[in-house]
Amino acid sequence: MKTAANGNTVSVHYKGTFPDGEVFDDSRIRGEAMDVLIGSGNIIPGFESALVGMTEGETKNVSLKAEEAYGQPDPNAIATVPKSAFPDSYDFQVGAKVQGQDPTGNVVLAEIVSFDDESVTLDHNHPLVGRELNFEIELVKINDTEDATE
Repeated sequence: MKTAANGNTVSVHYKGTFPDGEVFDDSRIRGEAMDVLIGSGNIIPGFESALVGMTEGETKNVSLKAEEAYGQPDPNAIATVPKSAFPDSYDFQVGAKVQGQDPTGNVVLAEIVSFDDESVTLDHNHPLVGRELNFEIELVKINDTEDATE
């Protein structure tokens, strides 16, 4: 039986939930499996390590501590910018998600933490940072079957 290993590209379906059962992501709702190159570091560490050793068709449930997922909040990801960086008609609301560009033109996402007459404080941490996460993972297919362990 083939098992997934580092270097394999696999297709997976997953459902992510918080410890209280609330669903925050589900690949089946989007109708598309996610392809992952195991060992590339392109997904959260705990999810990636859970894939190693899985077989095609296997389903696994994993619970990840924040450190195995998106980590702990980074205080350096909090920034205060002038209100003038926003359009004049912008309706500021604490908790609102905003999108902008950094000085090099890259898209950045943030959440408004606070604002006053002059400035806006933005949190650029990932929305799931500091959270424990649960995943139901189904390994649909090992795409690099010539490299898979038999």
